[in-house]
Amino acid sequence: MNISIFGAGAWGTAIAHYCRQIGHGVTLLPKFEEQAEKIIKHRENVDFLPGISLPAEINITTDVAVGLENADVAFLACPSVGMEDLCRSLGEFSKEMDELPILISLCKGIQNENLEVASDLIGRMLPNFEYGVLAGPTNAREIAEGKNAAMVLATESEKIYAMQEAFNSEKIRIYSSTDVKGAELGGCLKNAYAIGAGICDGLNLGDNSRAAYLTRSLKELVAIGVALGGRTETFYGLSGFGDFIATCMGAWSRNRTFGESLGRGESVEKIFATQKSAVEGYKTTKAFHLICEKKGISAPIMAELHAILFLRKPLGDAVNALINRPLKSER
Repeated sequence: MNISIFGAGAWGTAIAHYCRQIGHGVTLLPKFEEQAEKIIKHRENVDFLPGISLPAEINITTDVAVGLENADVAFLACPSVGMEDLCRSLGEFSKEMDELPILISLCKGIQNENLEVASDLIGRMLPNFEYGVLAGPTNAREIAEGKNAAMVLATESEKIYAMQEAFNSEKIRIYSSTDVKGAELGGCLKNAYAIGAGICDGLNLGDNSRAAYLTRSLKELVAIGVALGGRTETFYGLSGFGDFIATCMGAWSRNRTFGESLGRGESVEKIFATQKSAVEGYKTTKAFHLICEKKGISAPIMAELHAILFLRKPLGDAVNALINRPLKSER
């Protein structure tokens, strides 16, 4: 199978490395020519996944037409902020194509301006393409290093089982699902809650507080996800609970470490000025807060995270607001 990966951050690079290791033809497409030249020179993504050598058989190019024409499957691995531009490029270069690759989103963010997840955007801008989502608890470096993992491939395409077989290996187990919306929402929502988990760590609130926060956040994540069209069981699976735990607990998690830095007193502006990788949970928090307000979904933790990030509410005040909410039964 021929695979193209649009976007060469850590996750896109790791997927390219994995797909080549299990025998697929792979084309990796960085957005910028300068980045492509750097990867070609070093056979390594020194900016986003240093220390992982990329096989010579992986083709590196920024030519969107080449990426589309040679692909059976195209992974979309750009940050959410770049998804609309990528879809526009794919639409332009696919006009003359007779056979289109299936698009699989690796994006775990939400479009802040129009509150669309990637599948909404793909459905609107690229209606002739089949699409799906690959999600789950997956640290990019661990995948590239060949460590064991499990993921879920969600799509309504008839090709689902062929792709499940194609991406499964002795190291990584692939599950199938038809709940595209649920798989995608879980991957987006967990980034927001991971920021809060990091804040708990930065404030040194202790194991009890962290456990309580994670429990109630998962409950809220499921409630939001179901209200927005996902299936309950999906949010207790790999793309929901699994990814939630990994991102909220992993020392490597950009969203958790961002929250931890906030908890230790650093400002949003200072943190963003010193890192290259996107913190998807930042804008995602704003987007989901707006969605919850618009649809009347009760999400007090999301509301406090929004207040911290965008209204500069003191962390202690946000913690007290959650602890001192009116008493209720656990449900």
